[in-house]
Amino acid sequence: MSVEVVTFGCRLNAAESEVIRREATRAGFSDTVVVNTCAVTTEAVRQARQAIRGLRRRRPNAKIIVTGCAAQTEPQTFAAMPETDRVLGNGEKLTGAGWAKVRAAFDIEGSPKAIVNDIMAVKETAPHLVDTFAGRARAFVQVQNGCDHRCTFCIIPFGRGNSRSVAMGAVVEDVRRLVANGYCEIVLTGVDITSYGADLPGAPKLGALVKQILKHVPELQRLRLSSIDSVEADRELLEAVADEPRLMPHLHLSLQSGDDLILKRMRRRHDRGQAIALCRTLRQLRPDIVFGADLIAGFPTETEDMFRRSLDLVAECGLTYLHVFPFSPRPGTPAARMPQIAGVVVHERARRLREIGALALRRHLERELGATRRILVESDCTGRTEQFTIVKLRAASLPGTIVERTAAGHDGRQLLAA
Repeated sequence: MSVEVVTFGCRLNAAESEVIRREATRAGFSDTVVVNTCAVTTEAVRQARQAIRGLRRRRPNAKIIVTGCAAQTEPQTFAAMPETDRVLGNGEKLTGAGWAKVRAAFDIEGSPKAIVNDIMAVKETAPHLVDTFAGRARAFVQVQNGCDHRCTFCIIPFGRGNSRSVAMGAVVEDVRRLVANGYCEIVLTGVDITSYGADLPGAPKLGALVKQILKHVPELQRLRLSSIDSVEADRELLEAVADEPRLMPHLHLSLQSGDDLILKRMRRRHDRGQAIALCRTLRQLRPDIVFGADLIAGFPTETEDMFRRSLDLVAECGLTYLHVFPFSPRPGTPAARMPQIAGVVVHERARRLREIGALALRRHLERELGATRRILVESDCTGRTEQFTIVKLRAASLPGTIVERTAAGHDGRQLLAA
């Protein structure tokens, strides 16, 4: 049997899973399940552990190898699980040499169960050339990895290491190759993509990379960005949003809170006013743009008034898609040592944020009624508009193609095409 990869977490993990599948296969693995974990919340770690137990019940004879951010930050947690055969670090999971070490470990009795090295020692991010993304209509291109910031709630820098970028020419070539393989839409991914280029000669920024891709790959129909840090949006990126119709009018912002004191305690680098001003500017440059955002509910010391500022931020920024995280303390982070909010309050605030988000999405769907949109088909009968809105199609279309349809209705979650 072939190598199966079970992916948790972000789009970067999804992109890396294709490299994992390829390198594990090249190393000679078969009848193997690789679990590519996420560490962003304690719930993400719990879900990964639960999935591993379920996999062992369903695949008693398969090799189960755990990798990803949670494996990097908590290797012994997964090594201690009897269902796990090996644990592989984030620095090793994308290389042939890393998978050769795993292969050799299976052949040596008594070898360590965990093969996890110091992620902070990794200095470069090489382009990972992937020809296809199994079951996906769009292709992901990793342009950056790691993070130099130390938000008080976040464990990810310790799972990914410091920020490092892929050379601009390599990114352009990767995009060109994927478009030649039939992909209409490319998504640029990374941990902190607006920090792109700081470690490269000349320190080019994300906006310059976007412009170079669109200039040198004219056959690319749609370019999309994954989550960006609002305070790092550079001038050329704003110009691209305004002038490049092939850059999709949808940005997902890492906002986290609407209260300035909480933002300081999170060690974020923007304040409430800057977030609102950026959204206003972007909407002036591109009136059809739609925003998503990450928001944390119940951060330590958050009062009801502070939380209400996050609720109000949804309208003040004009957010449409909310990704709501109930705060969960990650061991080893400063926020885990701060005065905690009661769990029942945290989850109640998360519920209220999601309700506000559902209303914002409904208003967006209602504004879309009667509009004709270009839709990237993701499965036979569903796709997404340029603004990333889900559309239910009346008739099956070929996944990976772009079709034009008019929005005739909605069900509160997605548009219904005429």
